[in-house]
Formats: sequence, structure tokens, C-alpha cells
Amino acid sequence: MSAKSAINKEVFTPHDEKMLAAVQVKRRTKKKIPFLATGGQGDYMTFICLSVTNKKPSHVSITKVKQFQGSSAFVKRSQWTIDQLRQVNGIDPNRDCPEFDLMFDNAFDQWVAGSAGEKCTFVQILHHTCQRYSSPRKPEFVNCQSKLLGGNSILHSAADSVTSAVQKASQALNERGERLGRAEERTADMMNSAEQFAVTAHKVLELGRNLESLLSLRWMCQCCCSSISSGFAESSWQGKHQASSPPQITHNGLLSSPGWSSCAADLFSQTVGGCG
Repeated sequence: MSAKSAINKEVFTPHDEKMLAAVQVKRRTKKKIPFLATGGQGDYMTFICLSVTNKKPSHVSITKVKQFQGSSAFVKRSQWTIDQLRQVNGIDPNRDCPEFDLMFDNAFDQWVAGSAGEKCTFVQILHHTCQRYSSPRKPEFVNCQSKLLGGNSILHSAADSVTSAVQKASQALNERGERLGRAEERTADMMNSAEQFAVTAHKVLELGRNLESLLSLRWMCQCCCSSISSGFAESSWQGKHQASSPPQITHNGLLSSPGWSSCAADLFSQTVGGCG
């Protein structure tokens, strides 16, 4: 567990607070110690922490926390409300530097952070928190780089990154849904086309069978008529039926003379049998 996580767990969570930011610091100038003060407790690490209460209305505090050498515990030493903060001095507005000053109603501290990056992050979050939570008389930020106070702060950049990621994910889901919808529509169209093709193929098959039957019947009729005509030509119809005129075959292939019906019937039976 990092030192900042441990501070949040040991110092702020038990008081129903949430730590927003912390920076490890050292004093730029030695603090004057009263003549009667007893000896100190040895070397220690100092953290300046920014926290807010979980309950509403929210109260924001700036707290000095120390960890003494040989101890794993973190101790709260001094604390101010955000309304007691009067000025934040970034020391150099033209470059990144680890130095900064904090001025309160009853205190003034000059600090140097572990790195310029830590200091910049703390000042950015402190500025954003002051704009959100402090009273109308907001603290003054002087000699701070514009990037620490403008719209390009870490908080805004992080928020923009999260928003962009959410938008991209939402767009990807929408596009995937559209693709799935189009695929379902194409599948339904293909199924309908397949059903229509099957129905059409069945009708064509039935029509082909009927046409084949009609062609076979027509061929049988032609054979029958041809046989009848040949039979009449070769038979001695004139000796048996002199009074009768020779039968005539119509355009339908049928005998026009009723006198020959019995003979035609016999020949038709024989012809059909032969064609079959």
C-alpha cells in the first residue's frame, strides 16, 4: 500500500472523509523553534493533504500529516478549512518547479515538493476544489502556470478522456447493433426468397409433368389416327359396304362417318395396345 493510500485509510476514512490529493513536502526554510521547546521526535516525512467530508454539506480541509522515523503510523498535526486559505503561490509562472507557498489566516508555510509533477498535480486539484467548494471569497493563486488553472488541467483532461472513451464505446455498440440488424434483415430476405423459389420450383415441376402427359397423349392420338388411316386404306371397305362412302378423317383425327364406328373402335384398341 502506498503512503497516500495509507494516509487516506488511517487519517481520513475513520472521520468519514475522502482524501482528494496529497503531496510530500519539505520546508524551504527552517522553522524557528521556541527556546523552551523540548527536543523533537527525530526525522519525519510531511504530507500536505486535501480532503472533503462525505456528508452534505461538504467541508473541505487542508491537513498537515506527519510520519515519524521508526513508526508506520501517520499523525495529523495541523488542519485548516478551505475558507482559511488566502493565497497559493506557485513561485514561477514560466516553468515547472517543485516550490510553492500556502498562506492561511494564521499561518504561512514555504514548501518544496518531492517533484515538480507532484506539486503541479496538487495545485491543479486544489484550484479546482476551491472553485467548487470555497466561499465567494476564493483564495488567490499567484505565479502559477496557466495550464494549472485553465481548462487543460489534469482533472479536465481526465474527465475528457473518460467522456471520450464512453462515447467511443457507445458508438461501437451502436454500430454493432446496426450490423446485426442488417444481417437479420438479409437473413429474413434470403429465407423468403428460398421459400418463393421452392414454391415456384414445385409449380414448374408439376407443369412439366402435366406437359409431358399431354405430349404423350398427343403422340398416342397421332399413332392411333395414323393406324386407322392405314387400316382403312388397306381394307376392302368397298366390298362389304358398297353403299357407303369412304370414311373421312376430320382435322381432329376422328372419323366423320358414323357407319364405321365399330371398326374404328376395334382398330383404336389395337393401336393403343401397340403404342403402349
